[in-house]
Amino acid sequence: MALSSESSHILTFLLADKSVRGVILDSTLLVQEMQSRHDLGALETLILGQALQATALMASSLKGHDEIGLRIDCSGPIKGLIAEATATGEVRGYLKQVPVPLERPLESFHSINSLNPCWGEGLLTISHYLEGGRQPFSGNIALQSGNIASEVAHYYQISEQLPTAIHLTIFFDLQGKVAGAGGLLLQTMPGAGDEIFTILEQRTKTLPPLGKALAGGQKISPWLHEQFAPFHLDILEEHPVHFHCRCNALRMRLLLLQLSLADLEEMRDNGPFPVQVSCHFCNEQYRFGQHALTELCQEKGAWP
Repeated sequence: MALSSESSHILTFLLADKSVRGVILDSTLLVQEMQSRHDLGALETLILGQALQATALMASSLKGHDEIGLRIDCSGPIKGLIAEATATGEVRGYLKQVPVPLERPLESFHSINSLNPCWGEGLLTISHYLEGGRQPFSGNIALQSGNIASEVAHYYQISEQLPTAIHLTIFFDLQGKVAGAGGLLLQTMPGAGDEIFTILEQRTKTLPPLGKALAGGQKISPWLHEQFAPFHLDILEEHPVHFHCRCNALRMRLLLLQLSLADLEEMRDNGPFPVQVSCHFCNEQYRFGQHALTELCQEKGAWP
């Protein structure tokens, strides 16, 4: 998948005399490209967009070429989703069910429990892929509410004993397209007291929606200063974040080679041509003509 020349961006910072680490994300371009590539409605965009935001925020603490993955498997109509992000700011993901089939329309997207009917029972799994590591380090928790911000914060508290507060917002225009999207993550530093974080955690619950502010032309640095100036804000660094998938024609060819020889021969003989293979993560289409399929059959047939 070709990389867009435009990127969202993320700022890392410290609060309260360096006792709390924070990350703020302007993910407008990221979520807009995700919505466009997957051709998603507003509900699907909200669900997957917040998963991508949360994963990008978590990835901000990674180093080198490490990666992090967020996966939800559930019994509700969403079925689940996968989101991934790298230390270098590449983010991708997909929903298992598009569109999400609802028995009746939701009354609101905005209350914390409004999406509960979409999830049902399930698990949230966070996986860390360390550069050079053979297996990821994974942990999971049972879904509590289906609100992705709350679920990820709960995961950090239960699995890592790390108090965490998260604010995720996506703001839509009247046509259901993303007009602004942003996220915020706060976590205690080692040795920090509980009192200041409790105050900051309550603060995140009453923040004006960051996505709406970004849709109105606000920038994340001024918004951050406006909301957290009394807490000794210290901005550390900024770097780009973008929707990017590592799929390519060679990888899709290798996937086709995992099929049986009989299946490949059926595709070669009956088409329709070109055979199209889609990437789950970015919806990029890869096309294989009859000649390419003949080569795949010959290669597969030569395997022991």
